[in-house]
Formats: sequence, C-alpha cells, structure tokens
Amino acid sequence: MSDGYEDDFAYEEAYADTYGADSRAGGTDAPNAWDGNDDGSDGGTSPGGRRGPERTFVALPPAQGRGFATSWWGRAWLKALEDTALDGQQLKKGRRLAREGRVGAVSVRPGRITAVVRDRDGTAHRSDVLLQQLGAGAWDRFLDMAVDRAGHIAALLDREMPPHLVEDAAGAGVDLLPGIGDLEPECTCGTWDHCPHSGALCYQVARLLDEDPFVLLLMRGRDERRLLDELQVRSTARAVLAGGDGTRERADDAGPELHGVPAGEAFAAAGILPPLPTPPPAPDGPGTGPSLDTETGPVPGIDPAALEVLAADSAVRARRMLLDALAPGHEGQPLPVELTPQQDAVRLAADARPEQRIGARLATGSGRPPADLDAAVRAWRYGGVAALAVLDEEWTPDQEQLGRARARLGEAWEAGERPALRASGRARWTVVGADVQLRLDPNGRWWPYRKERGRWVPAGPADDDPAGALAGADGDVADGTDGTNGTDSVNGTDAAV
Repeated sequence: MSDGYEDDFAYEEAYADTYGADSRAGGTDAPNAWDGNDDGSDGGTSPGGRRGPERTFVALPPAQGRGFATSWWGRAWLKALEDTALDGQQLKKGRRLAREGRVGAVSVRPGRITAVVRDRDGTAHRSDVLLQQLGAGAWDRFLDMAVDRAGHIAALLDREMPPHLVEDAAGAGVDLLPGIGDLEPECTCGTWDHCPHSGALCYQVARLLDEDPFVLLLMRGRDERRLLDELQVRSTARAVLAGGDGTRERADDAGPELHGVPAGEAFAAAGILPPLPTPPPAPDGPGTGPSLDTETGPVPGIDPAALEVLAADSAVRARRMLLDALAPGHEGQPLPVELTPQQDAVRLAADARPEQRIGARLATGSGRPPADLDAAVRAWRYGGVAALAVLDEEWTPDQEQLGRARARLGEAWEAGERPALRASGRARWTVVGADVQLRLDPNGRWWPYRKERGRWVPAGPADDDPAGALAGADGDVADGTDGTNGTDSVNGTDAAV
C-alpha cells in the first residue's frame, strides 16, 4: 500500500513461512498476527507460545424468512461482501447453502474465519476466509477516536457498537468493514475466487454479527476484552490529564457537546440500513385520560374538568392520526388544514360532547353564543371546515358558476317532481312553502339546511346532486309542484341572483 498506512494491515500468511503452513490451518493453533504486543491473556497459540484470541460459534440452524441478516452490522457486512465479490453467482449458491444450514461451527480469530461447509450431496469442504488485520498504528487511531467521542466510548464500554462508528473510524483512517481485496477465500474445493463454500461461510458470519458485532473487531485483530481494557485505560488517563494539571480546558469552558449522527454519515449509510419494522397494530380505541378528581384542590385559574376534556380529546386525535398514517395511500394525501382557534373550539365541542358548563366556555372560545355553537357543531359533524364555512359565510358566484348551478337545478328532478325554489341570497335557494333550503359552496356541492326555531341549521352532508341533498333534509319536499312552475322558479331565481 502506498498511502502511508503500511503498518496498519498485516496478513496472517506473513507468519506462515516463519512458523510453518500447519500453523495457518490448525484452528486454535493459528498464530496471532496483531502487532507483536499481545499480553498473553487470550486463547490460541502465538509464536511466543502465548494464547491468542479465538472464538468458536456452534452451527446455526437453517435461516428462515427473506432477509439473511437483520442488524445494521450484519447487513453492512453482506453489502461489503457482495460489492467486492467477482462472481455473484457463486455467492448466490453460497447463500443457499448457508440458508439450508450446511455451515458447521465457525471459528473466528484475527485475520481468519474457518468452517466446514457441506454440499447438498454431503461432501464436506474446509473453507477459510482471510481478512486483513489492523496494525498497531490503526488501532491507536481507532482507540484515540473512540476516547475523543464520549458517545462512542460509552457505547463500547456498554458492549454496544453504534453504526456511525464506521464513518468516524474511516475519518481516522481506519476501515472496519472489508473493502476490495480485503477478503481472501481459501477452500479445499480448489476454486480460486469465492466459491459457494466460502460464500456460505461469509453469509453465516453476517448472522453472527447480528448477535455480536464485536466479532468484526476480532477478525480485524482485537478481541472484545482487550479492546475494552485499552479503552478503559485510555479513558481513565484522559480524565486524569483533564482534571490533574490544568492543561485541559475546564468542562464549563468547553464548547457544547454535539449529539446525533451527522447528515453526511446518515446519507452514506442509506444503502445498508435495514428496512423499517412492521408497525404494530392500532389500538382498538383511544386511551383513557387521567382522572383529576383528587383531594388536592386545583391551582387557581385551572379547571380540572376542562383539562380532562382536553386529555380525552388528545387521545382521540392521536388514535385518529395513527389510523390515518397506517391507511394505504396516506403518503399521497394532502396535509390537513390548520384550524383557527375558533374552528378548533367548534371541533372540540363536536368531538368531546362536553357538559354544559364546558360547552359554554367553548362557545366563548368559538366567538359564538351557545345557541349558534349548536348549529356550528352540527355543521362540523356533517363536513368539518367546509361545512362550517357554508354556515358562516355567503359567497357570490360569477355568471359561469350561476349557469352551471341553474343547469343542475333544472336537471335534478323528473318532470312534475321539481320543487319551486326562490332565491334567498347569492348562493342560497329556499323551497317555497317549506322551511328547507339549499346552499351552494364554491366547489359546486349542495348543502341542505332546515329552519328550526327561527334559525337555519345544517340538515345533512353535502351532495353533488341538489335533489339528493334536498332529499336528505326533507324527503317530502316538492310534491304537488308542476314542472313548468319549477322551471320558471329556477330560471327566475338565477335571474334574480
């Protein structure tokens, strides 16, 4: 390598000529190719007779389901494998062998993974995959990077490996995941590139990484205990230095600690992120709000009953939002209209059905007397914001809109069934001899109204057909009116408007 990191990598084969080829294939007797500074505390024989790190994992059962790896680290390993393999067909065959449970116990040690893989006919092959190890210089940079970032050292000491550790390590010149040329397969089947057996071994390692991502660091040259011990030593030394001689700035003088994942790292990892989990089923009903009827009196100015109404309303709205979000096609729906405080007071009165005292407070919030709030609540239940606008506002149609309205009124009924209508405003028509009215909104929909106690109140939902809207308000309207009178009335209405 020519990038200045020649000491960062050391193949295990470098020791084969010195210590014999048998040591490379001897399982737990494989030499330790870290950096020559092992403390002798781990398993596996090193050149000096000390034990090197090695872990053996029992054979895993056949893999079920579509995805072979489920964790971020497992998927990242597979992506690195599939991006650097020369023969994708061999990997597919290997994935099939691994999925069928044909990979035996997996031995993992620095620079090498080993397993016996059986073909479908039962033929067994020993397969090894060699991985470049990190040298002493690379491990120093990795440990310094981890100690400099409080989030990393806290996670590692808690036996967790955050995904963005990869990007931060790369920034320090340390590649944790394998790159092109990092994985070198060896198999007794004699295939020069990744054969199905070495591919199956690599896919099985992805499942091991699902359970313990520290397996990757062991392959790179550090077992978990040694790594955590070195982190602890460096972290302690850094803390002593910061608080002992004053050479480090005080914590209250330091800049603010940054949290989260930088956007660049998140974007770079987009291709290896696992899919979102299946959302849990929606609850059958809204949650029950807390009861504020306690022995302790409320703070002055706070109405516990009103707070209970707001809490219950929040639960209803939260469940409604969840159901909307889970509905198919939700992402294509327009954003909901933001309500004014007056509109929201009507909505709350319609949804919560509060007691009379709370209803009077909502009427004040809506800017209406209690009697008018009843009509507004009815409108809201029929059509939300649009129905409320028809109740409160009167708009002026232009000549083209009036022409379309006249045509719809003229065509809506069969001859002899058409009611007589008279103009009652710019976009309102009242049935002659009946306390029933049609109102047209700017979207061309017809809303039925009925007069009750001298007030016009909503009588039903909107309809594109004026006859259908009117039938929803009063099914007995318009009998006994001949077609000529009805037509003249419609024409006269339009002319008057």
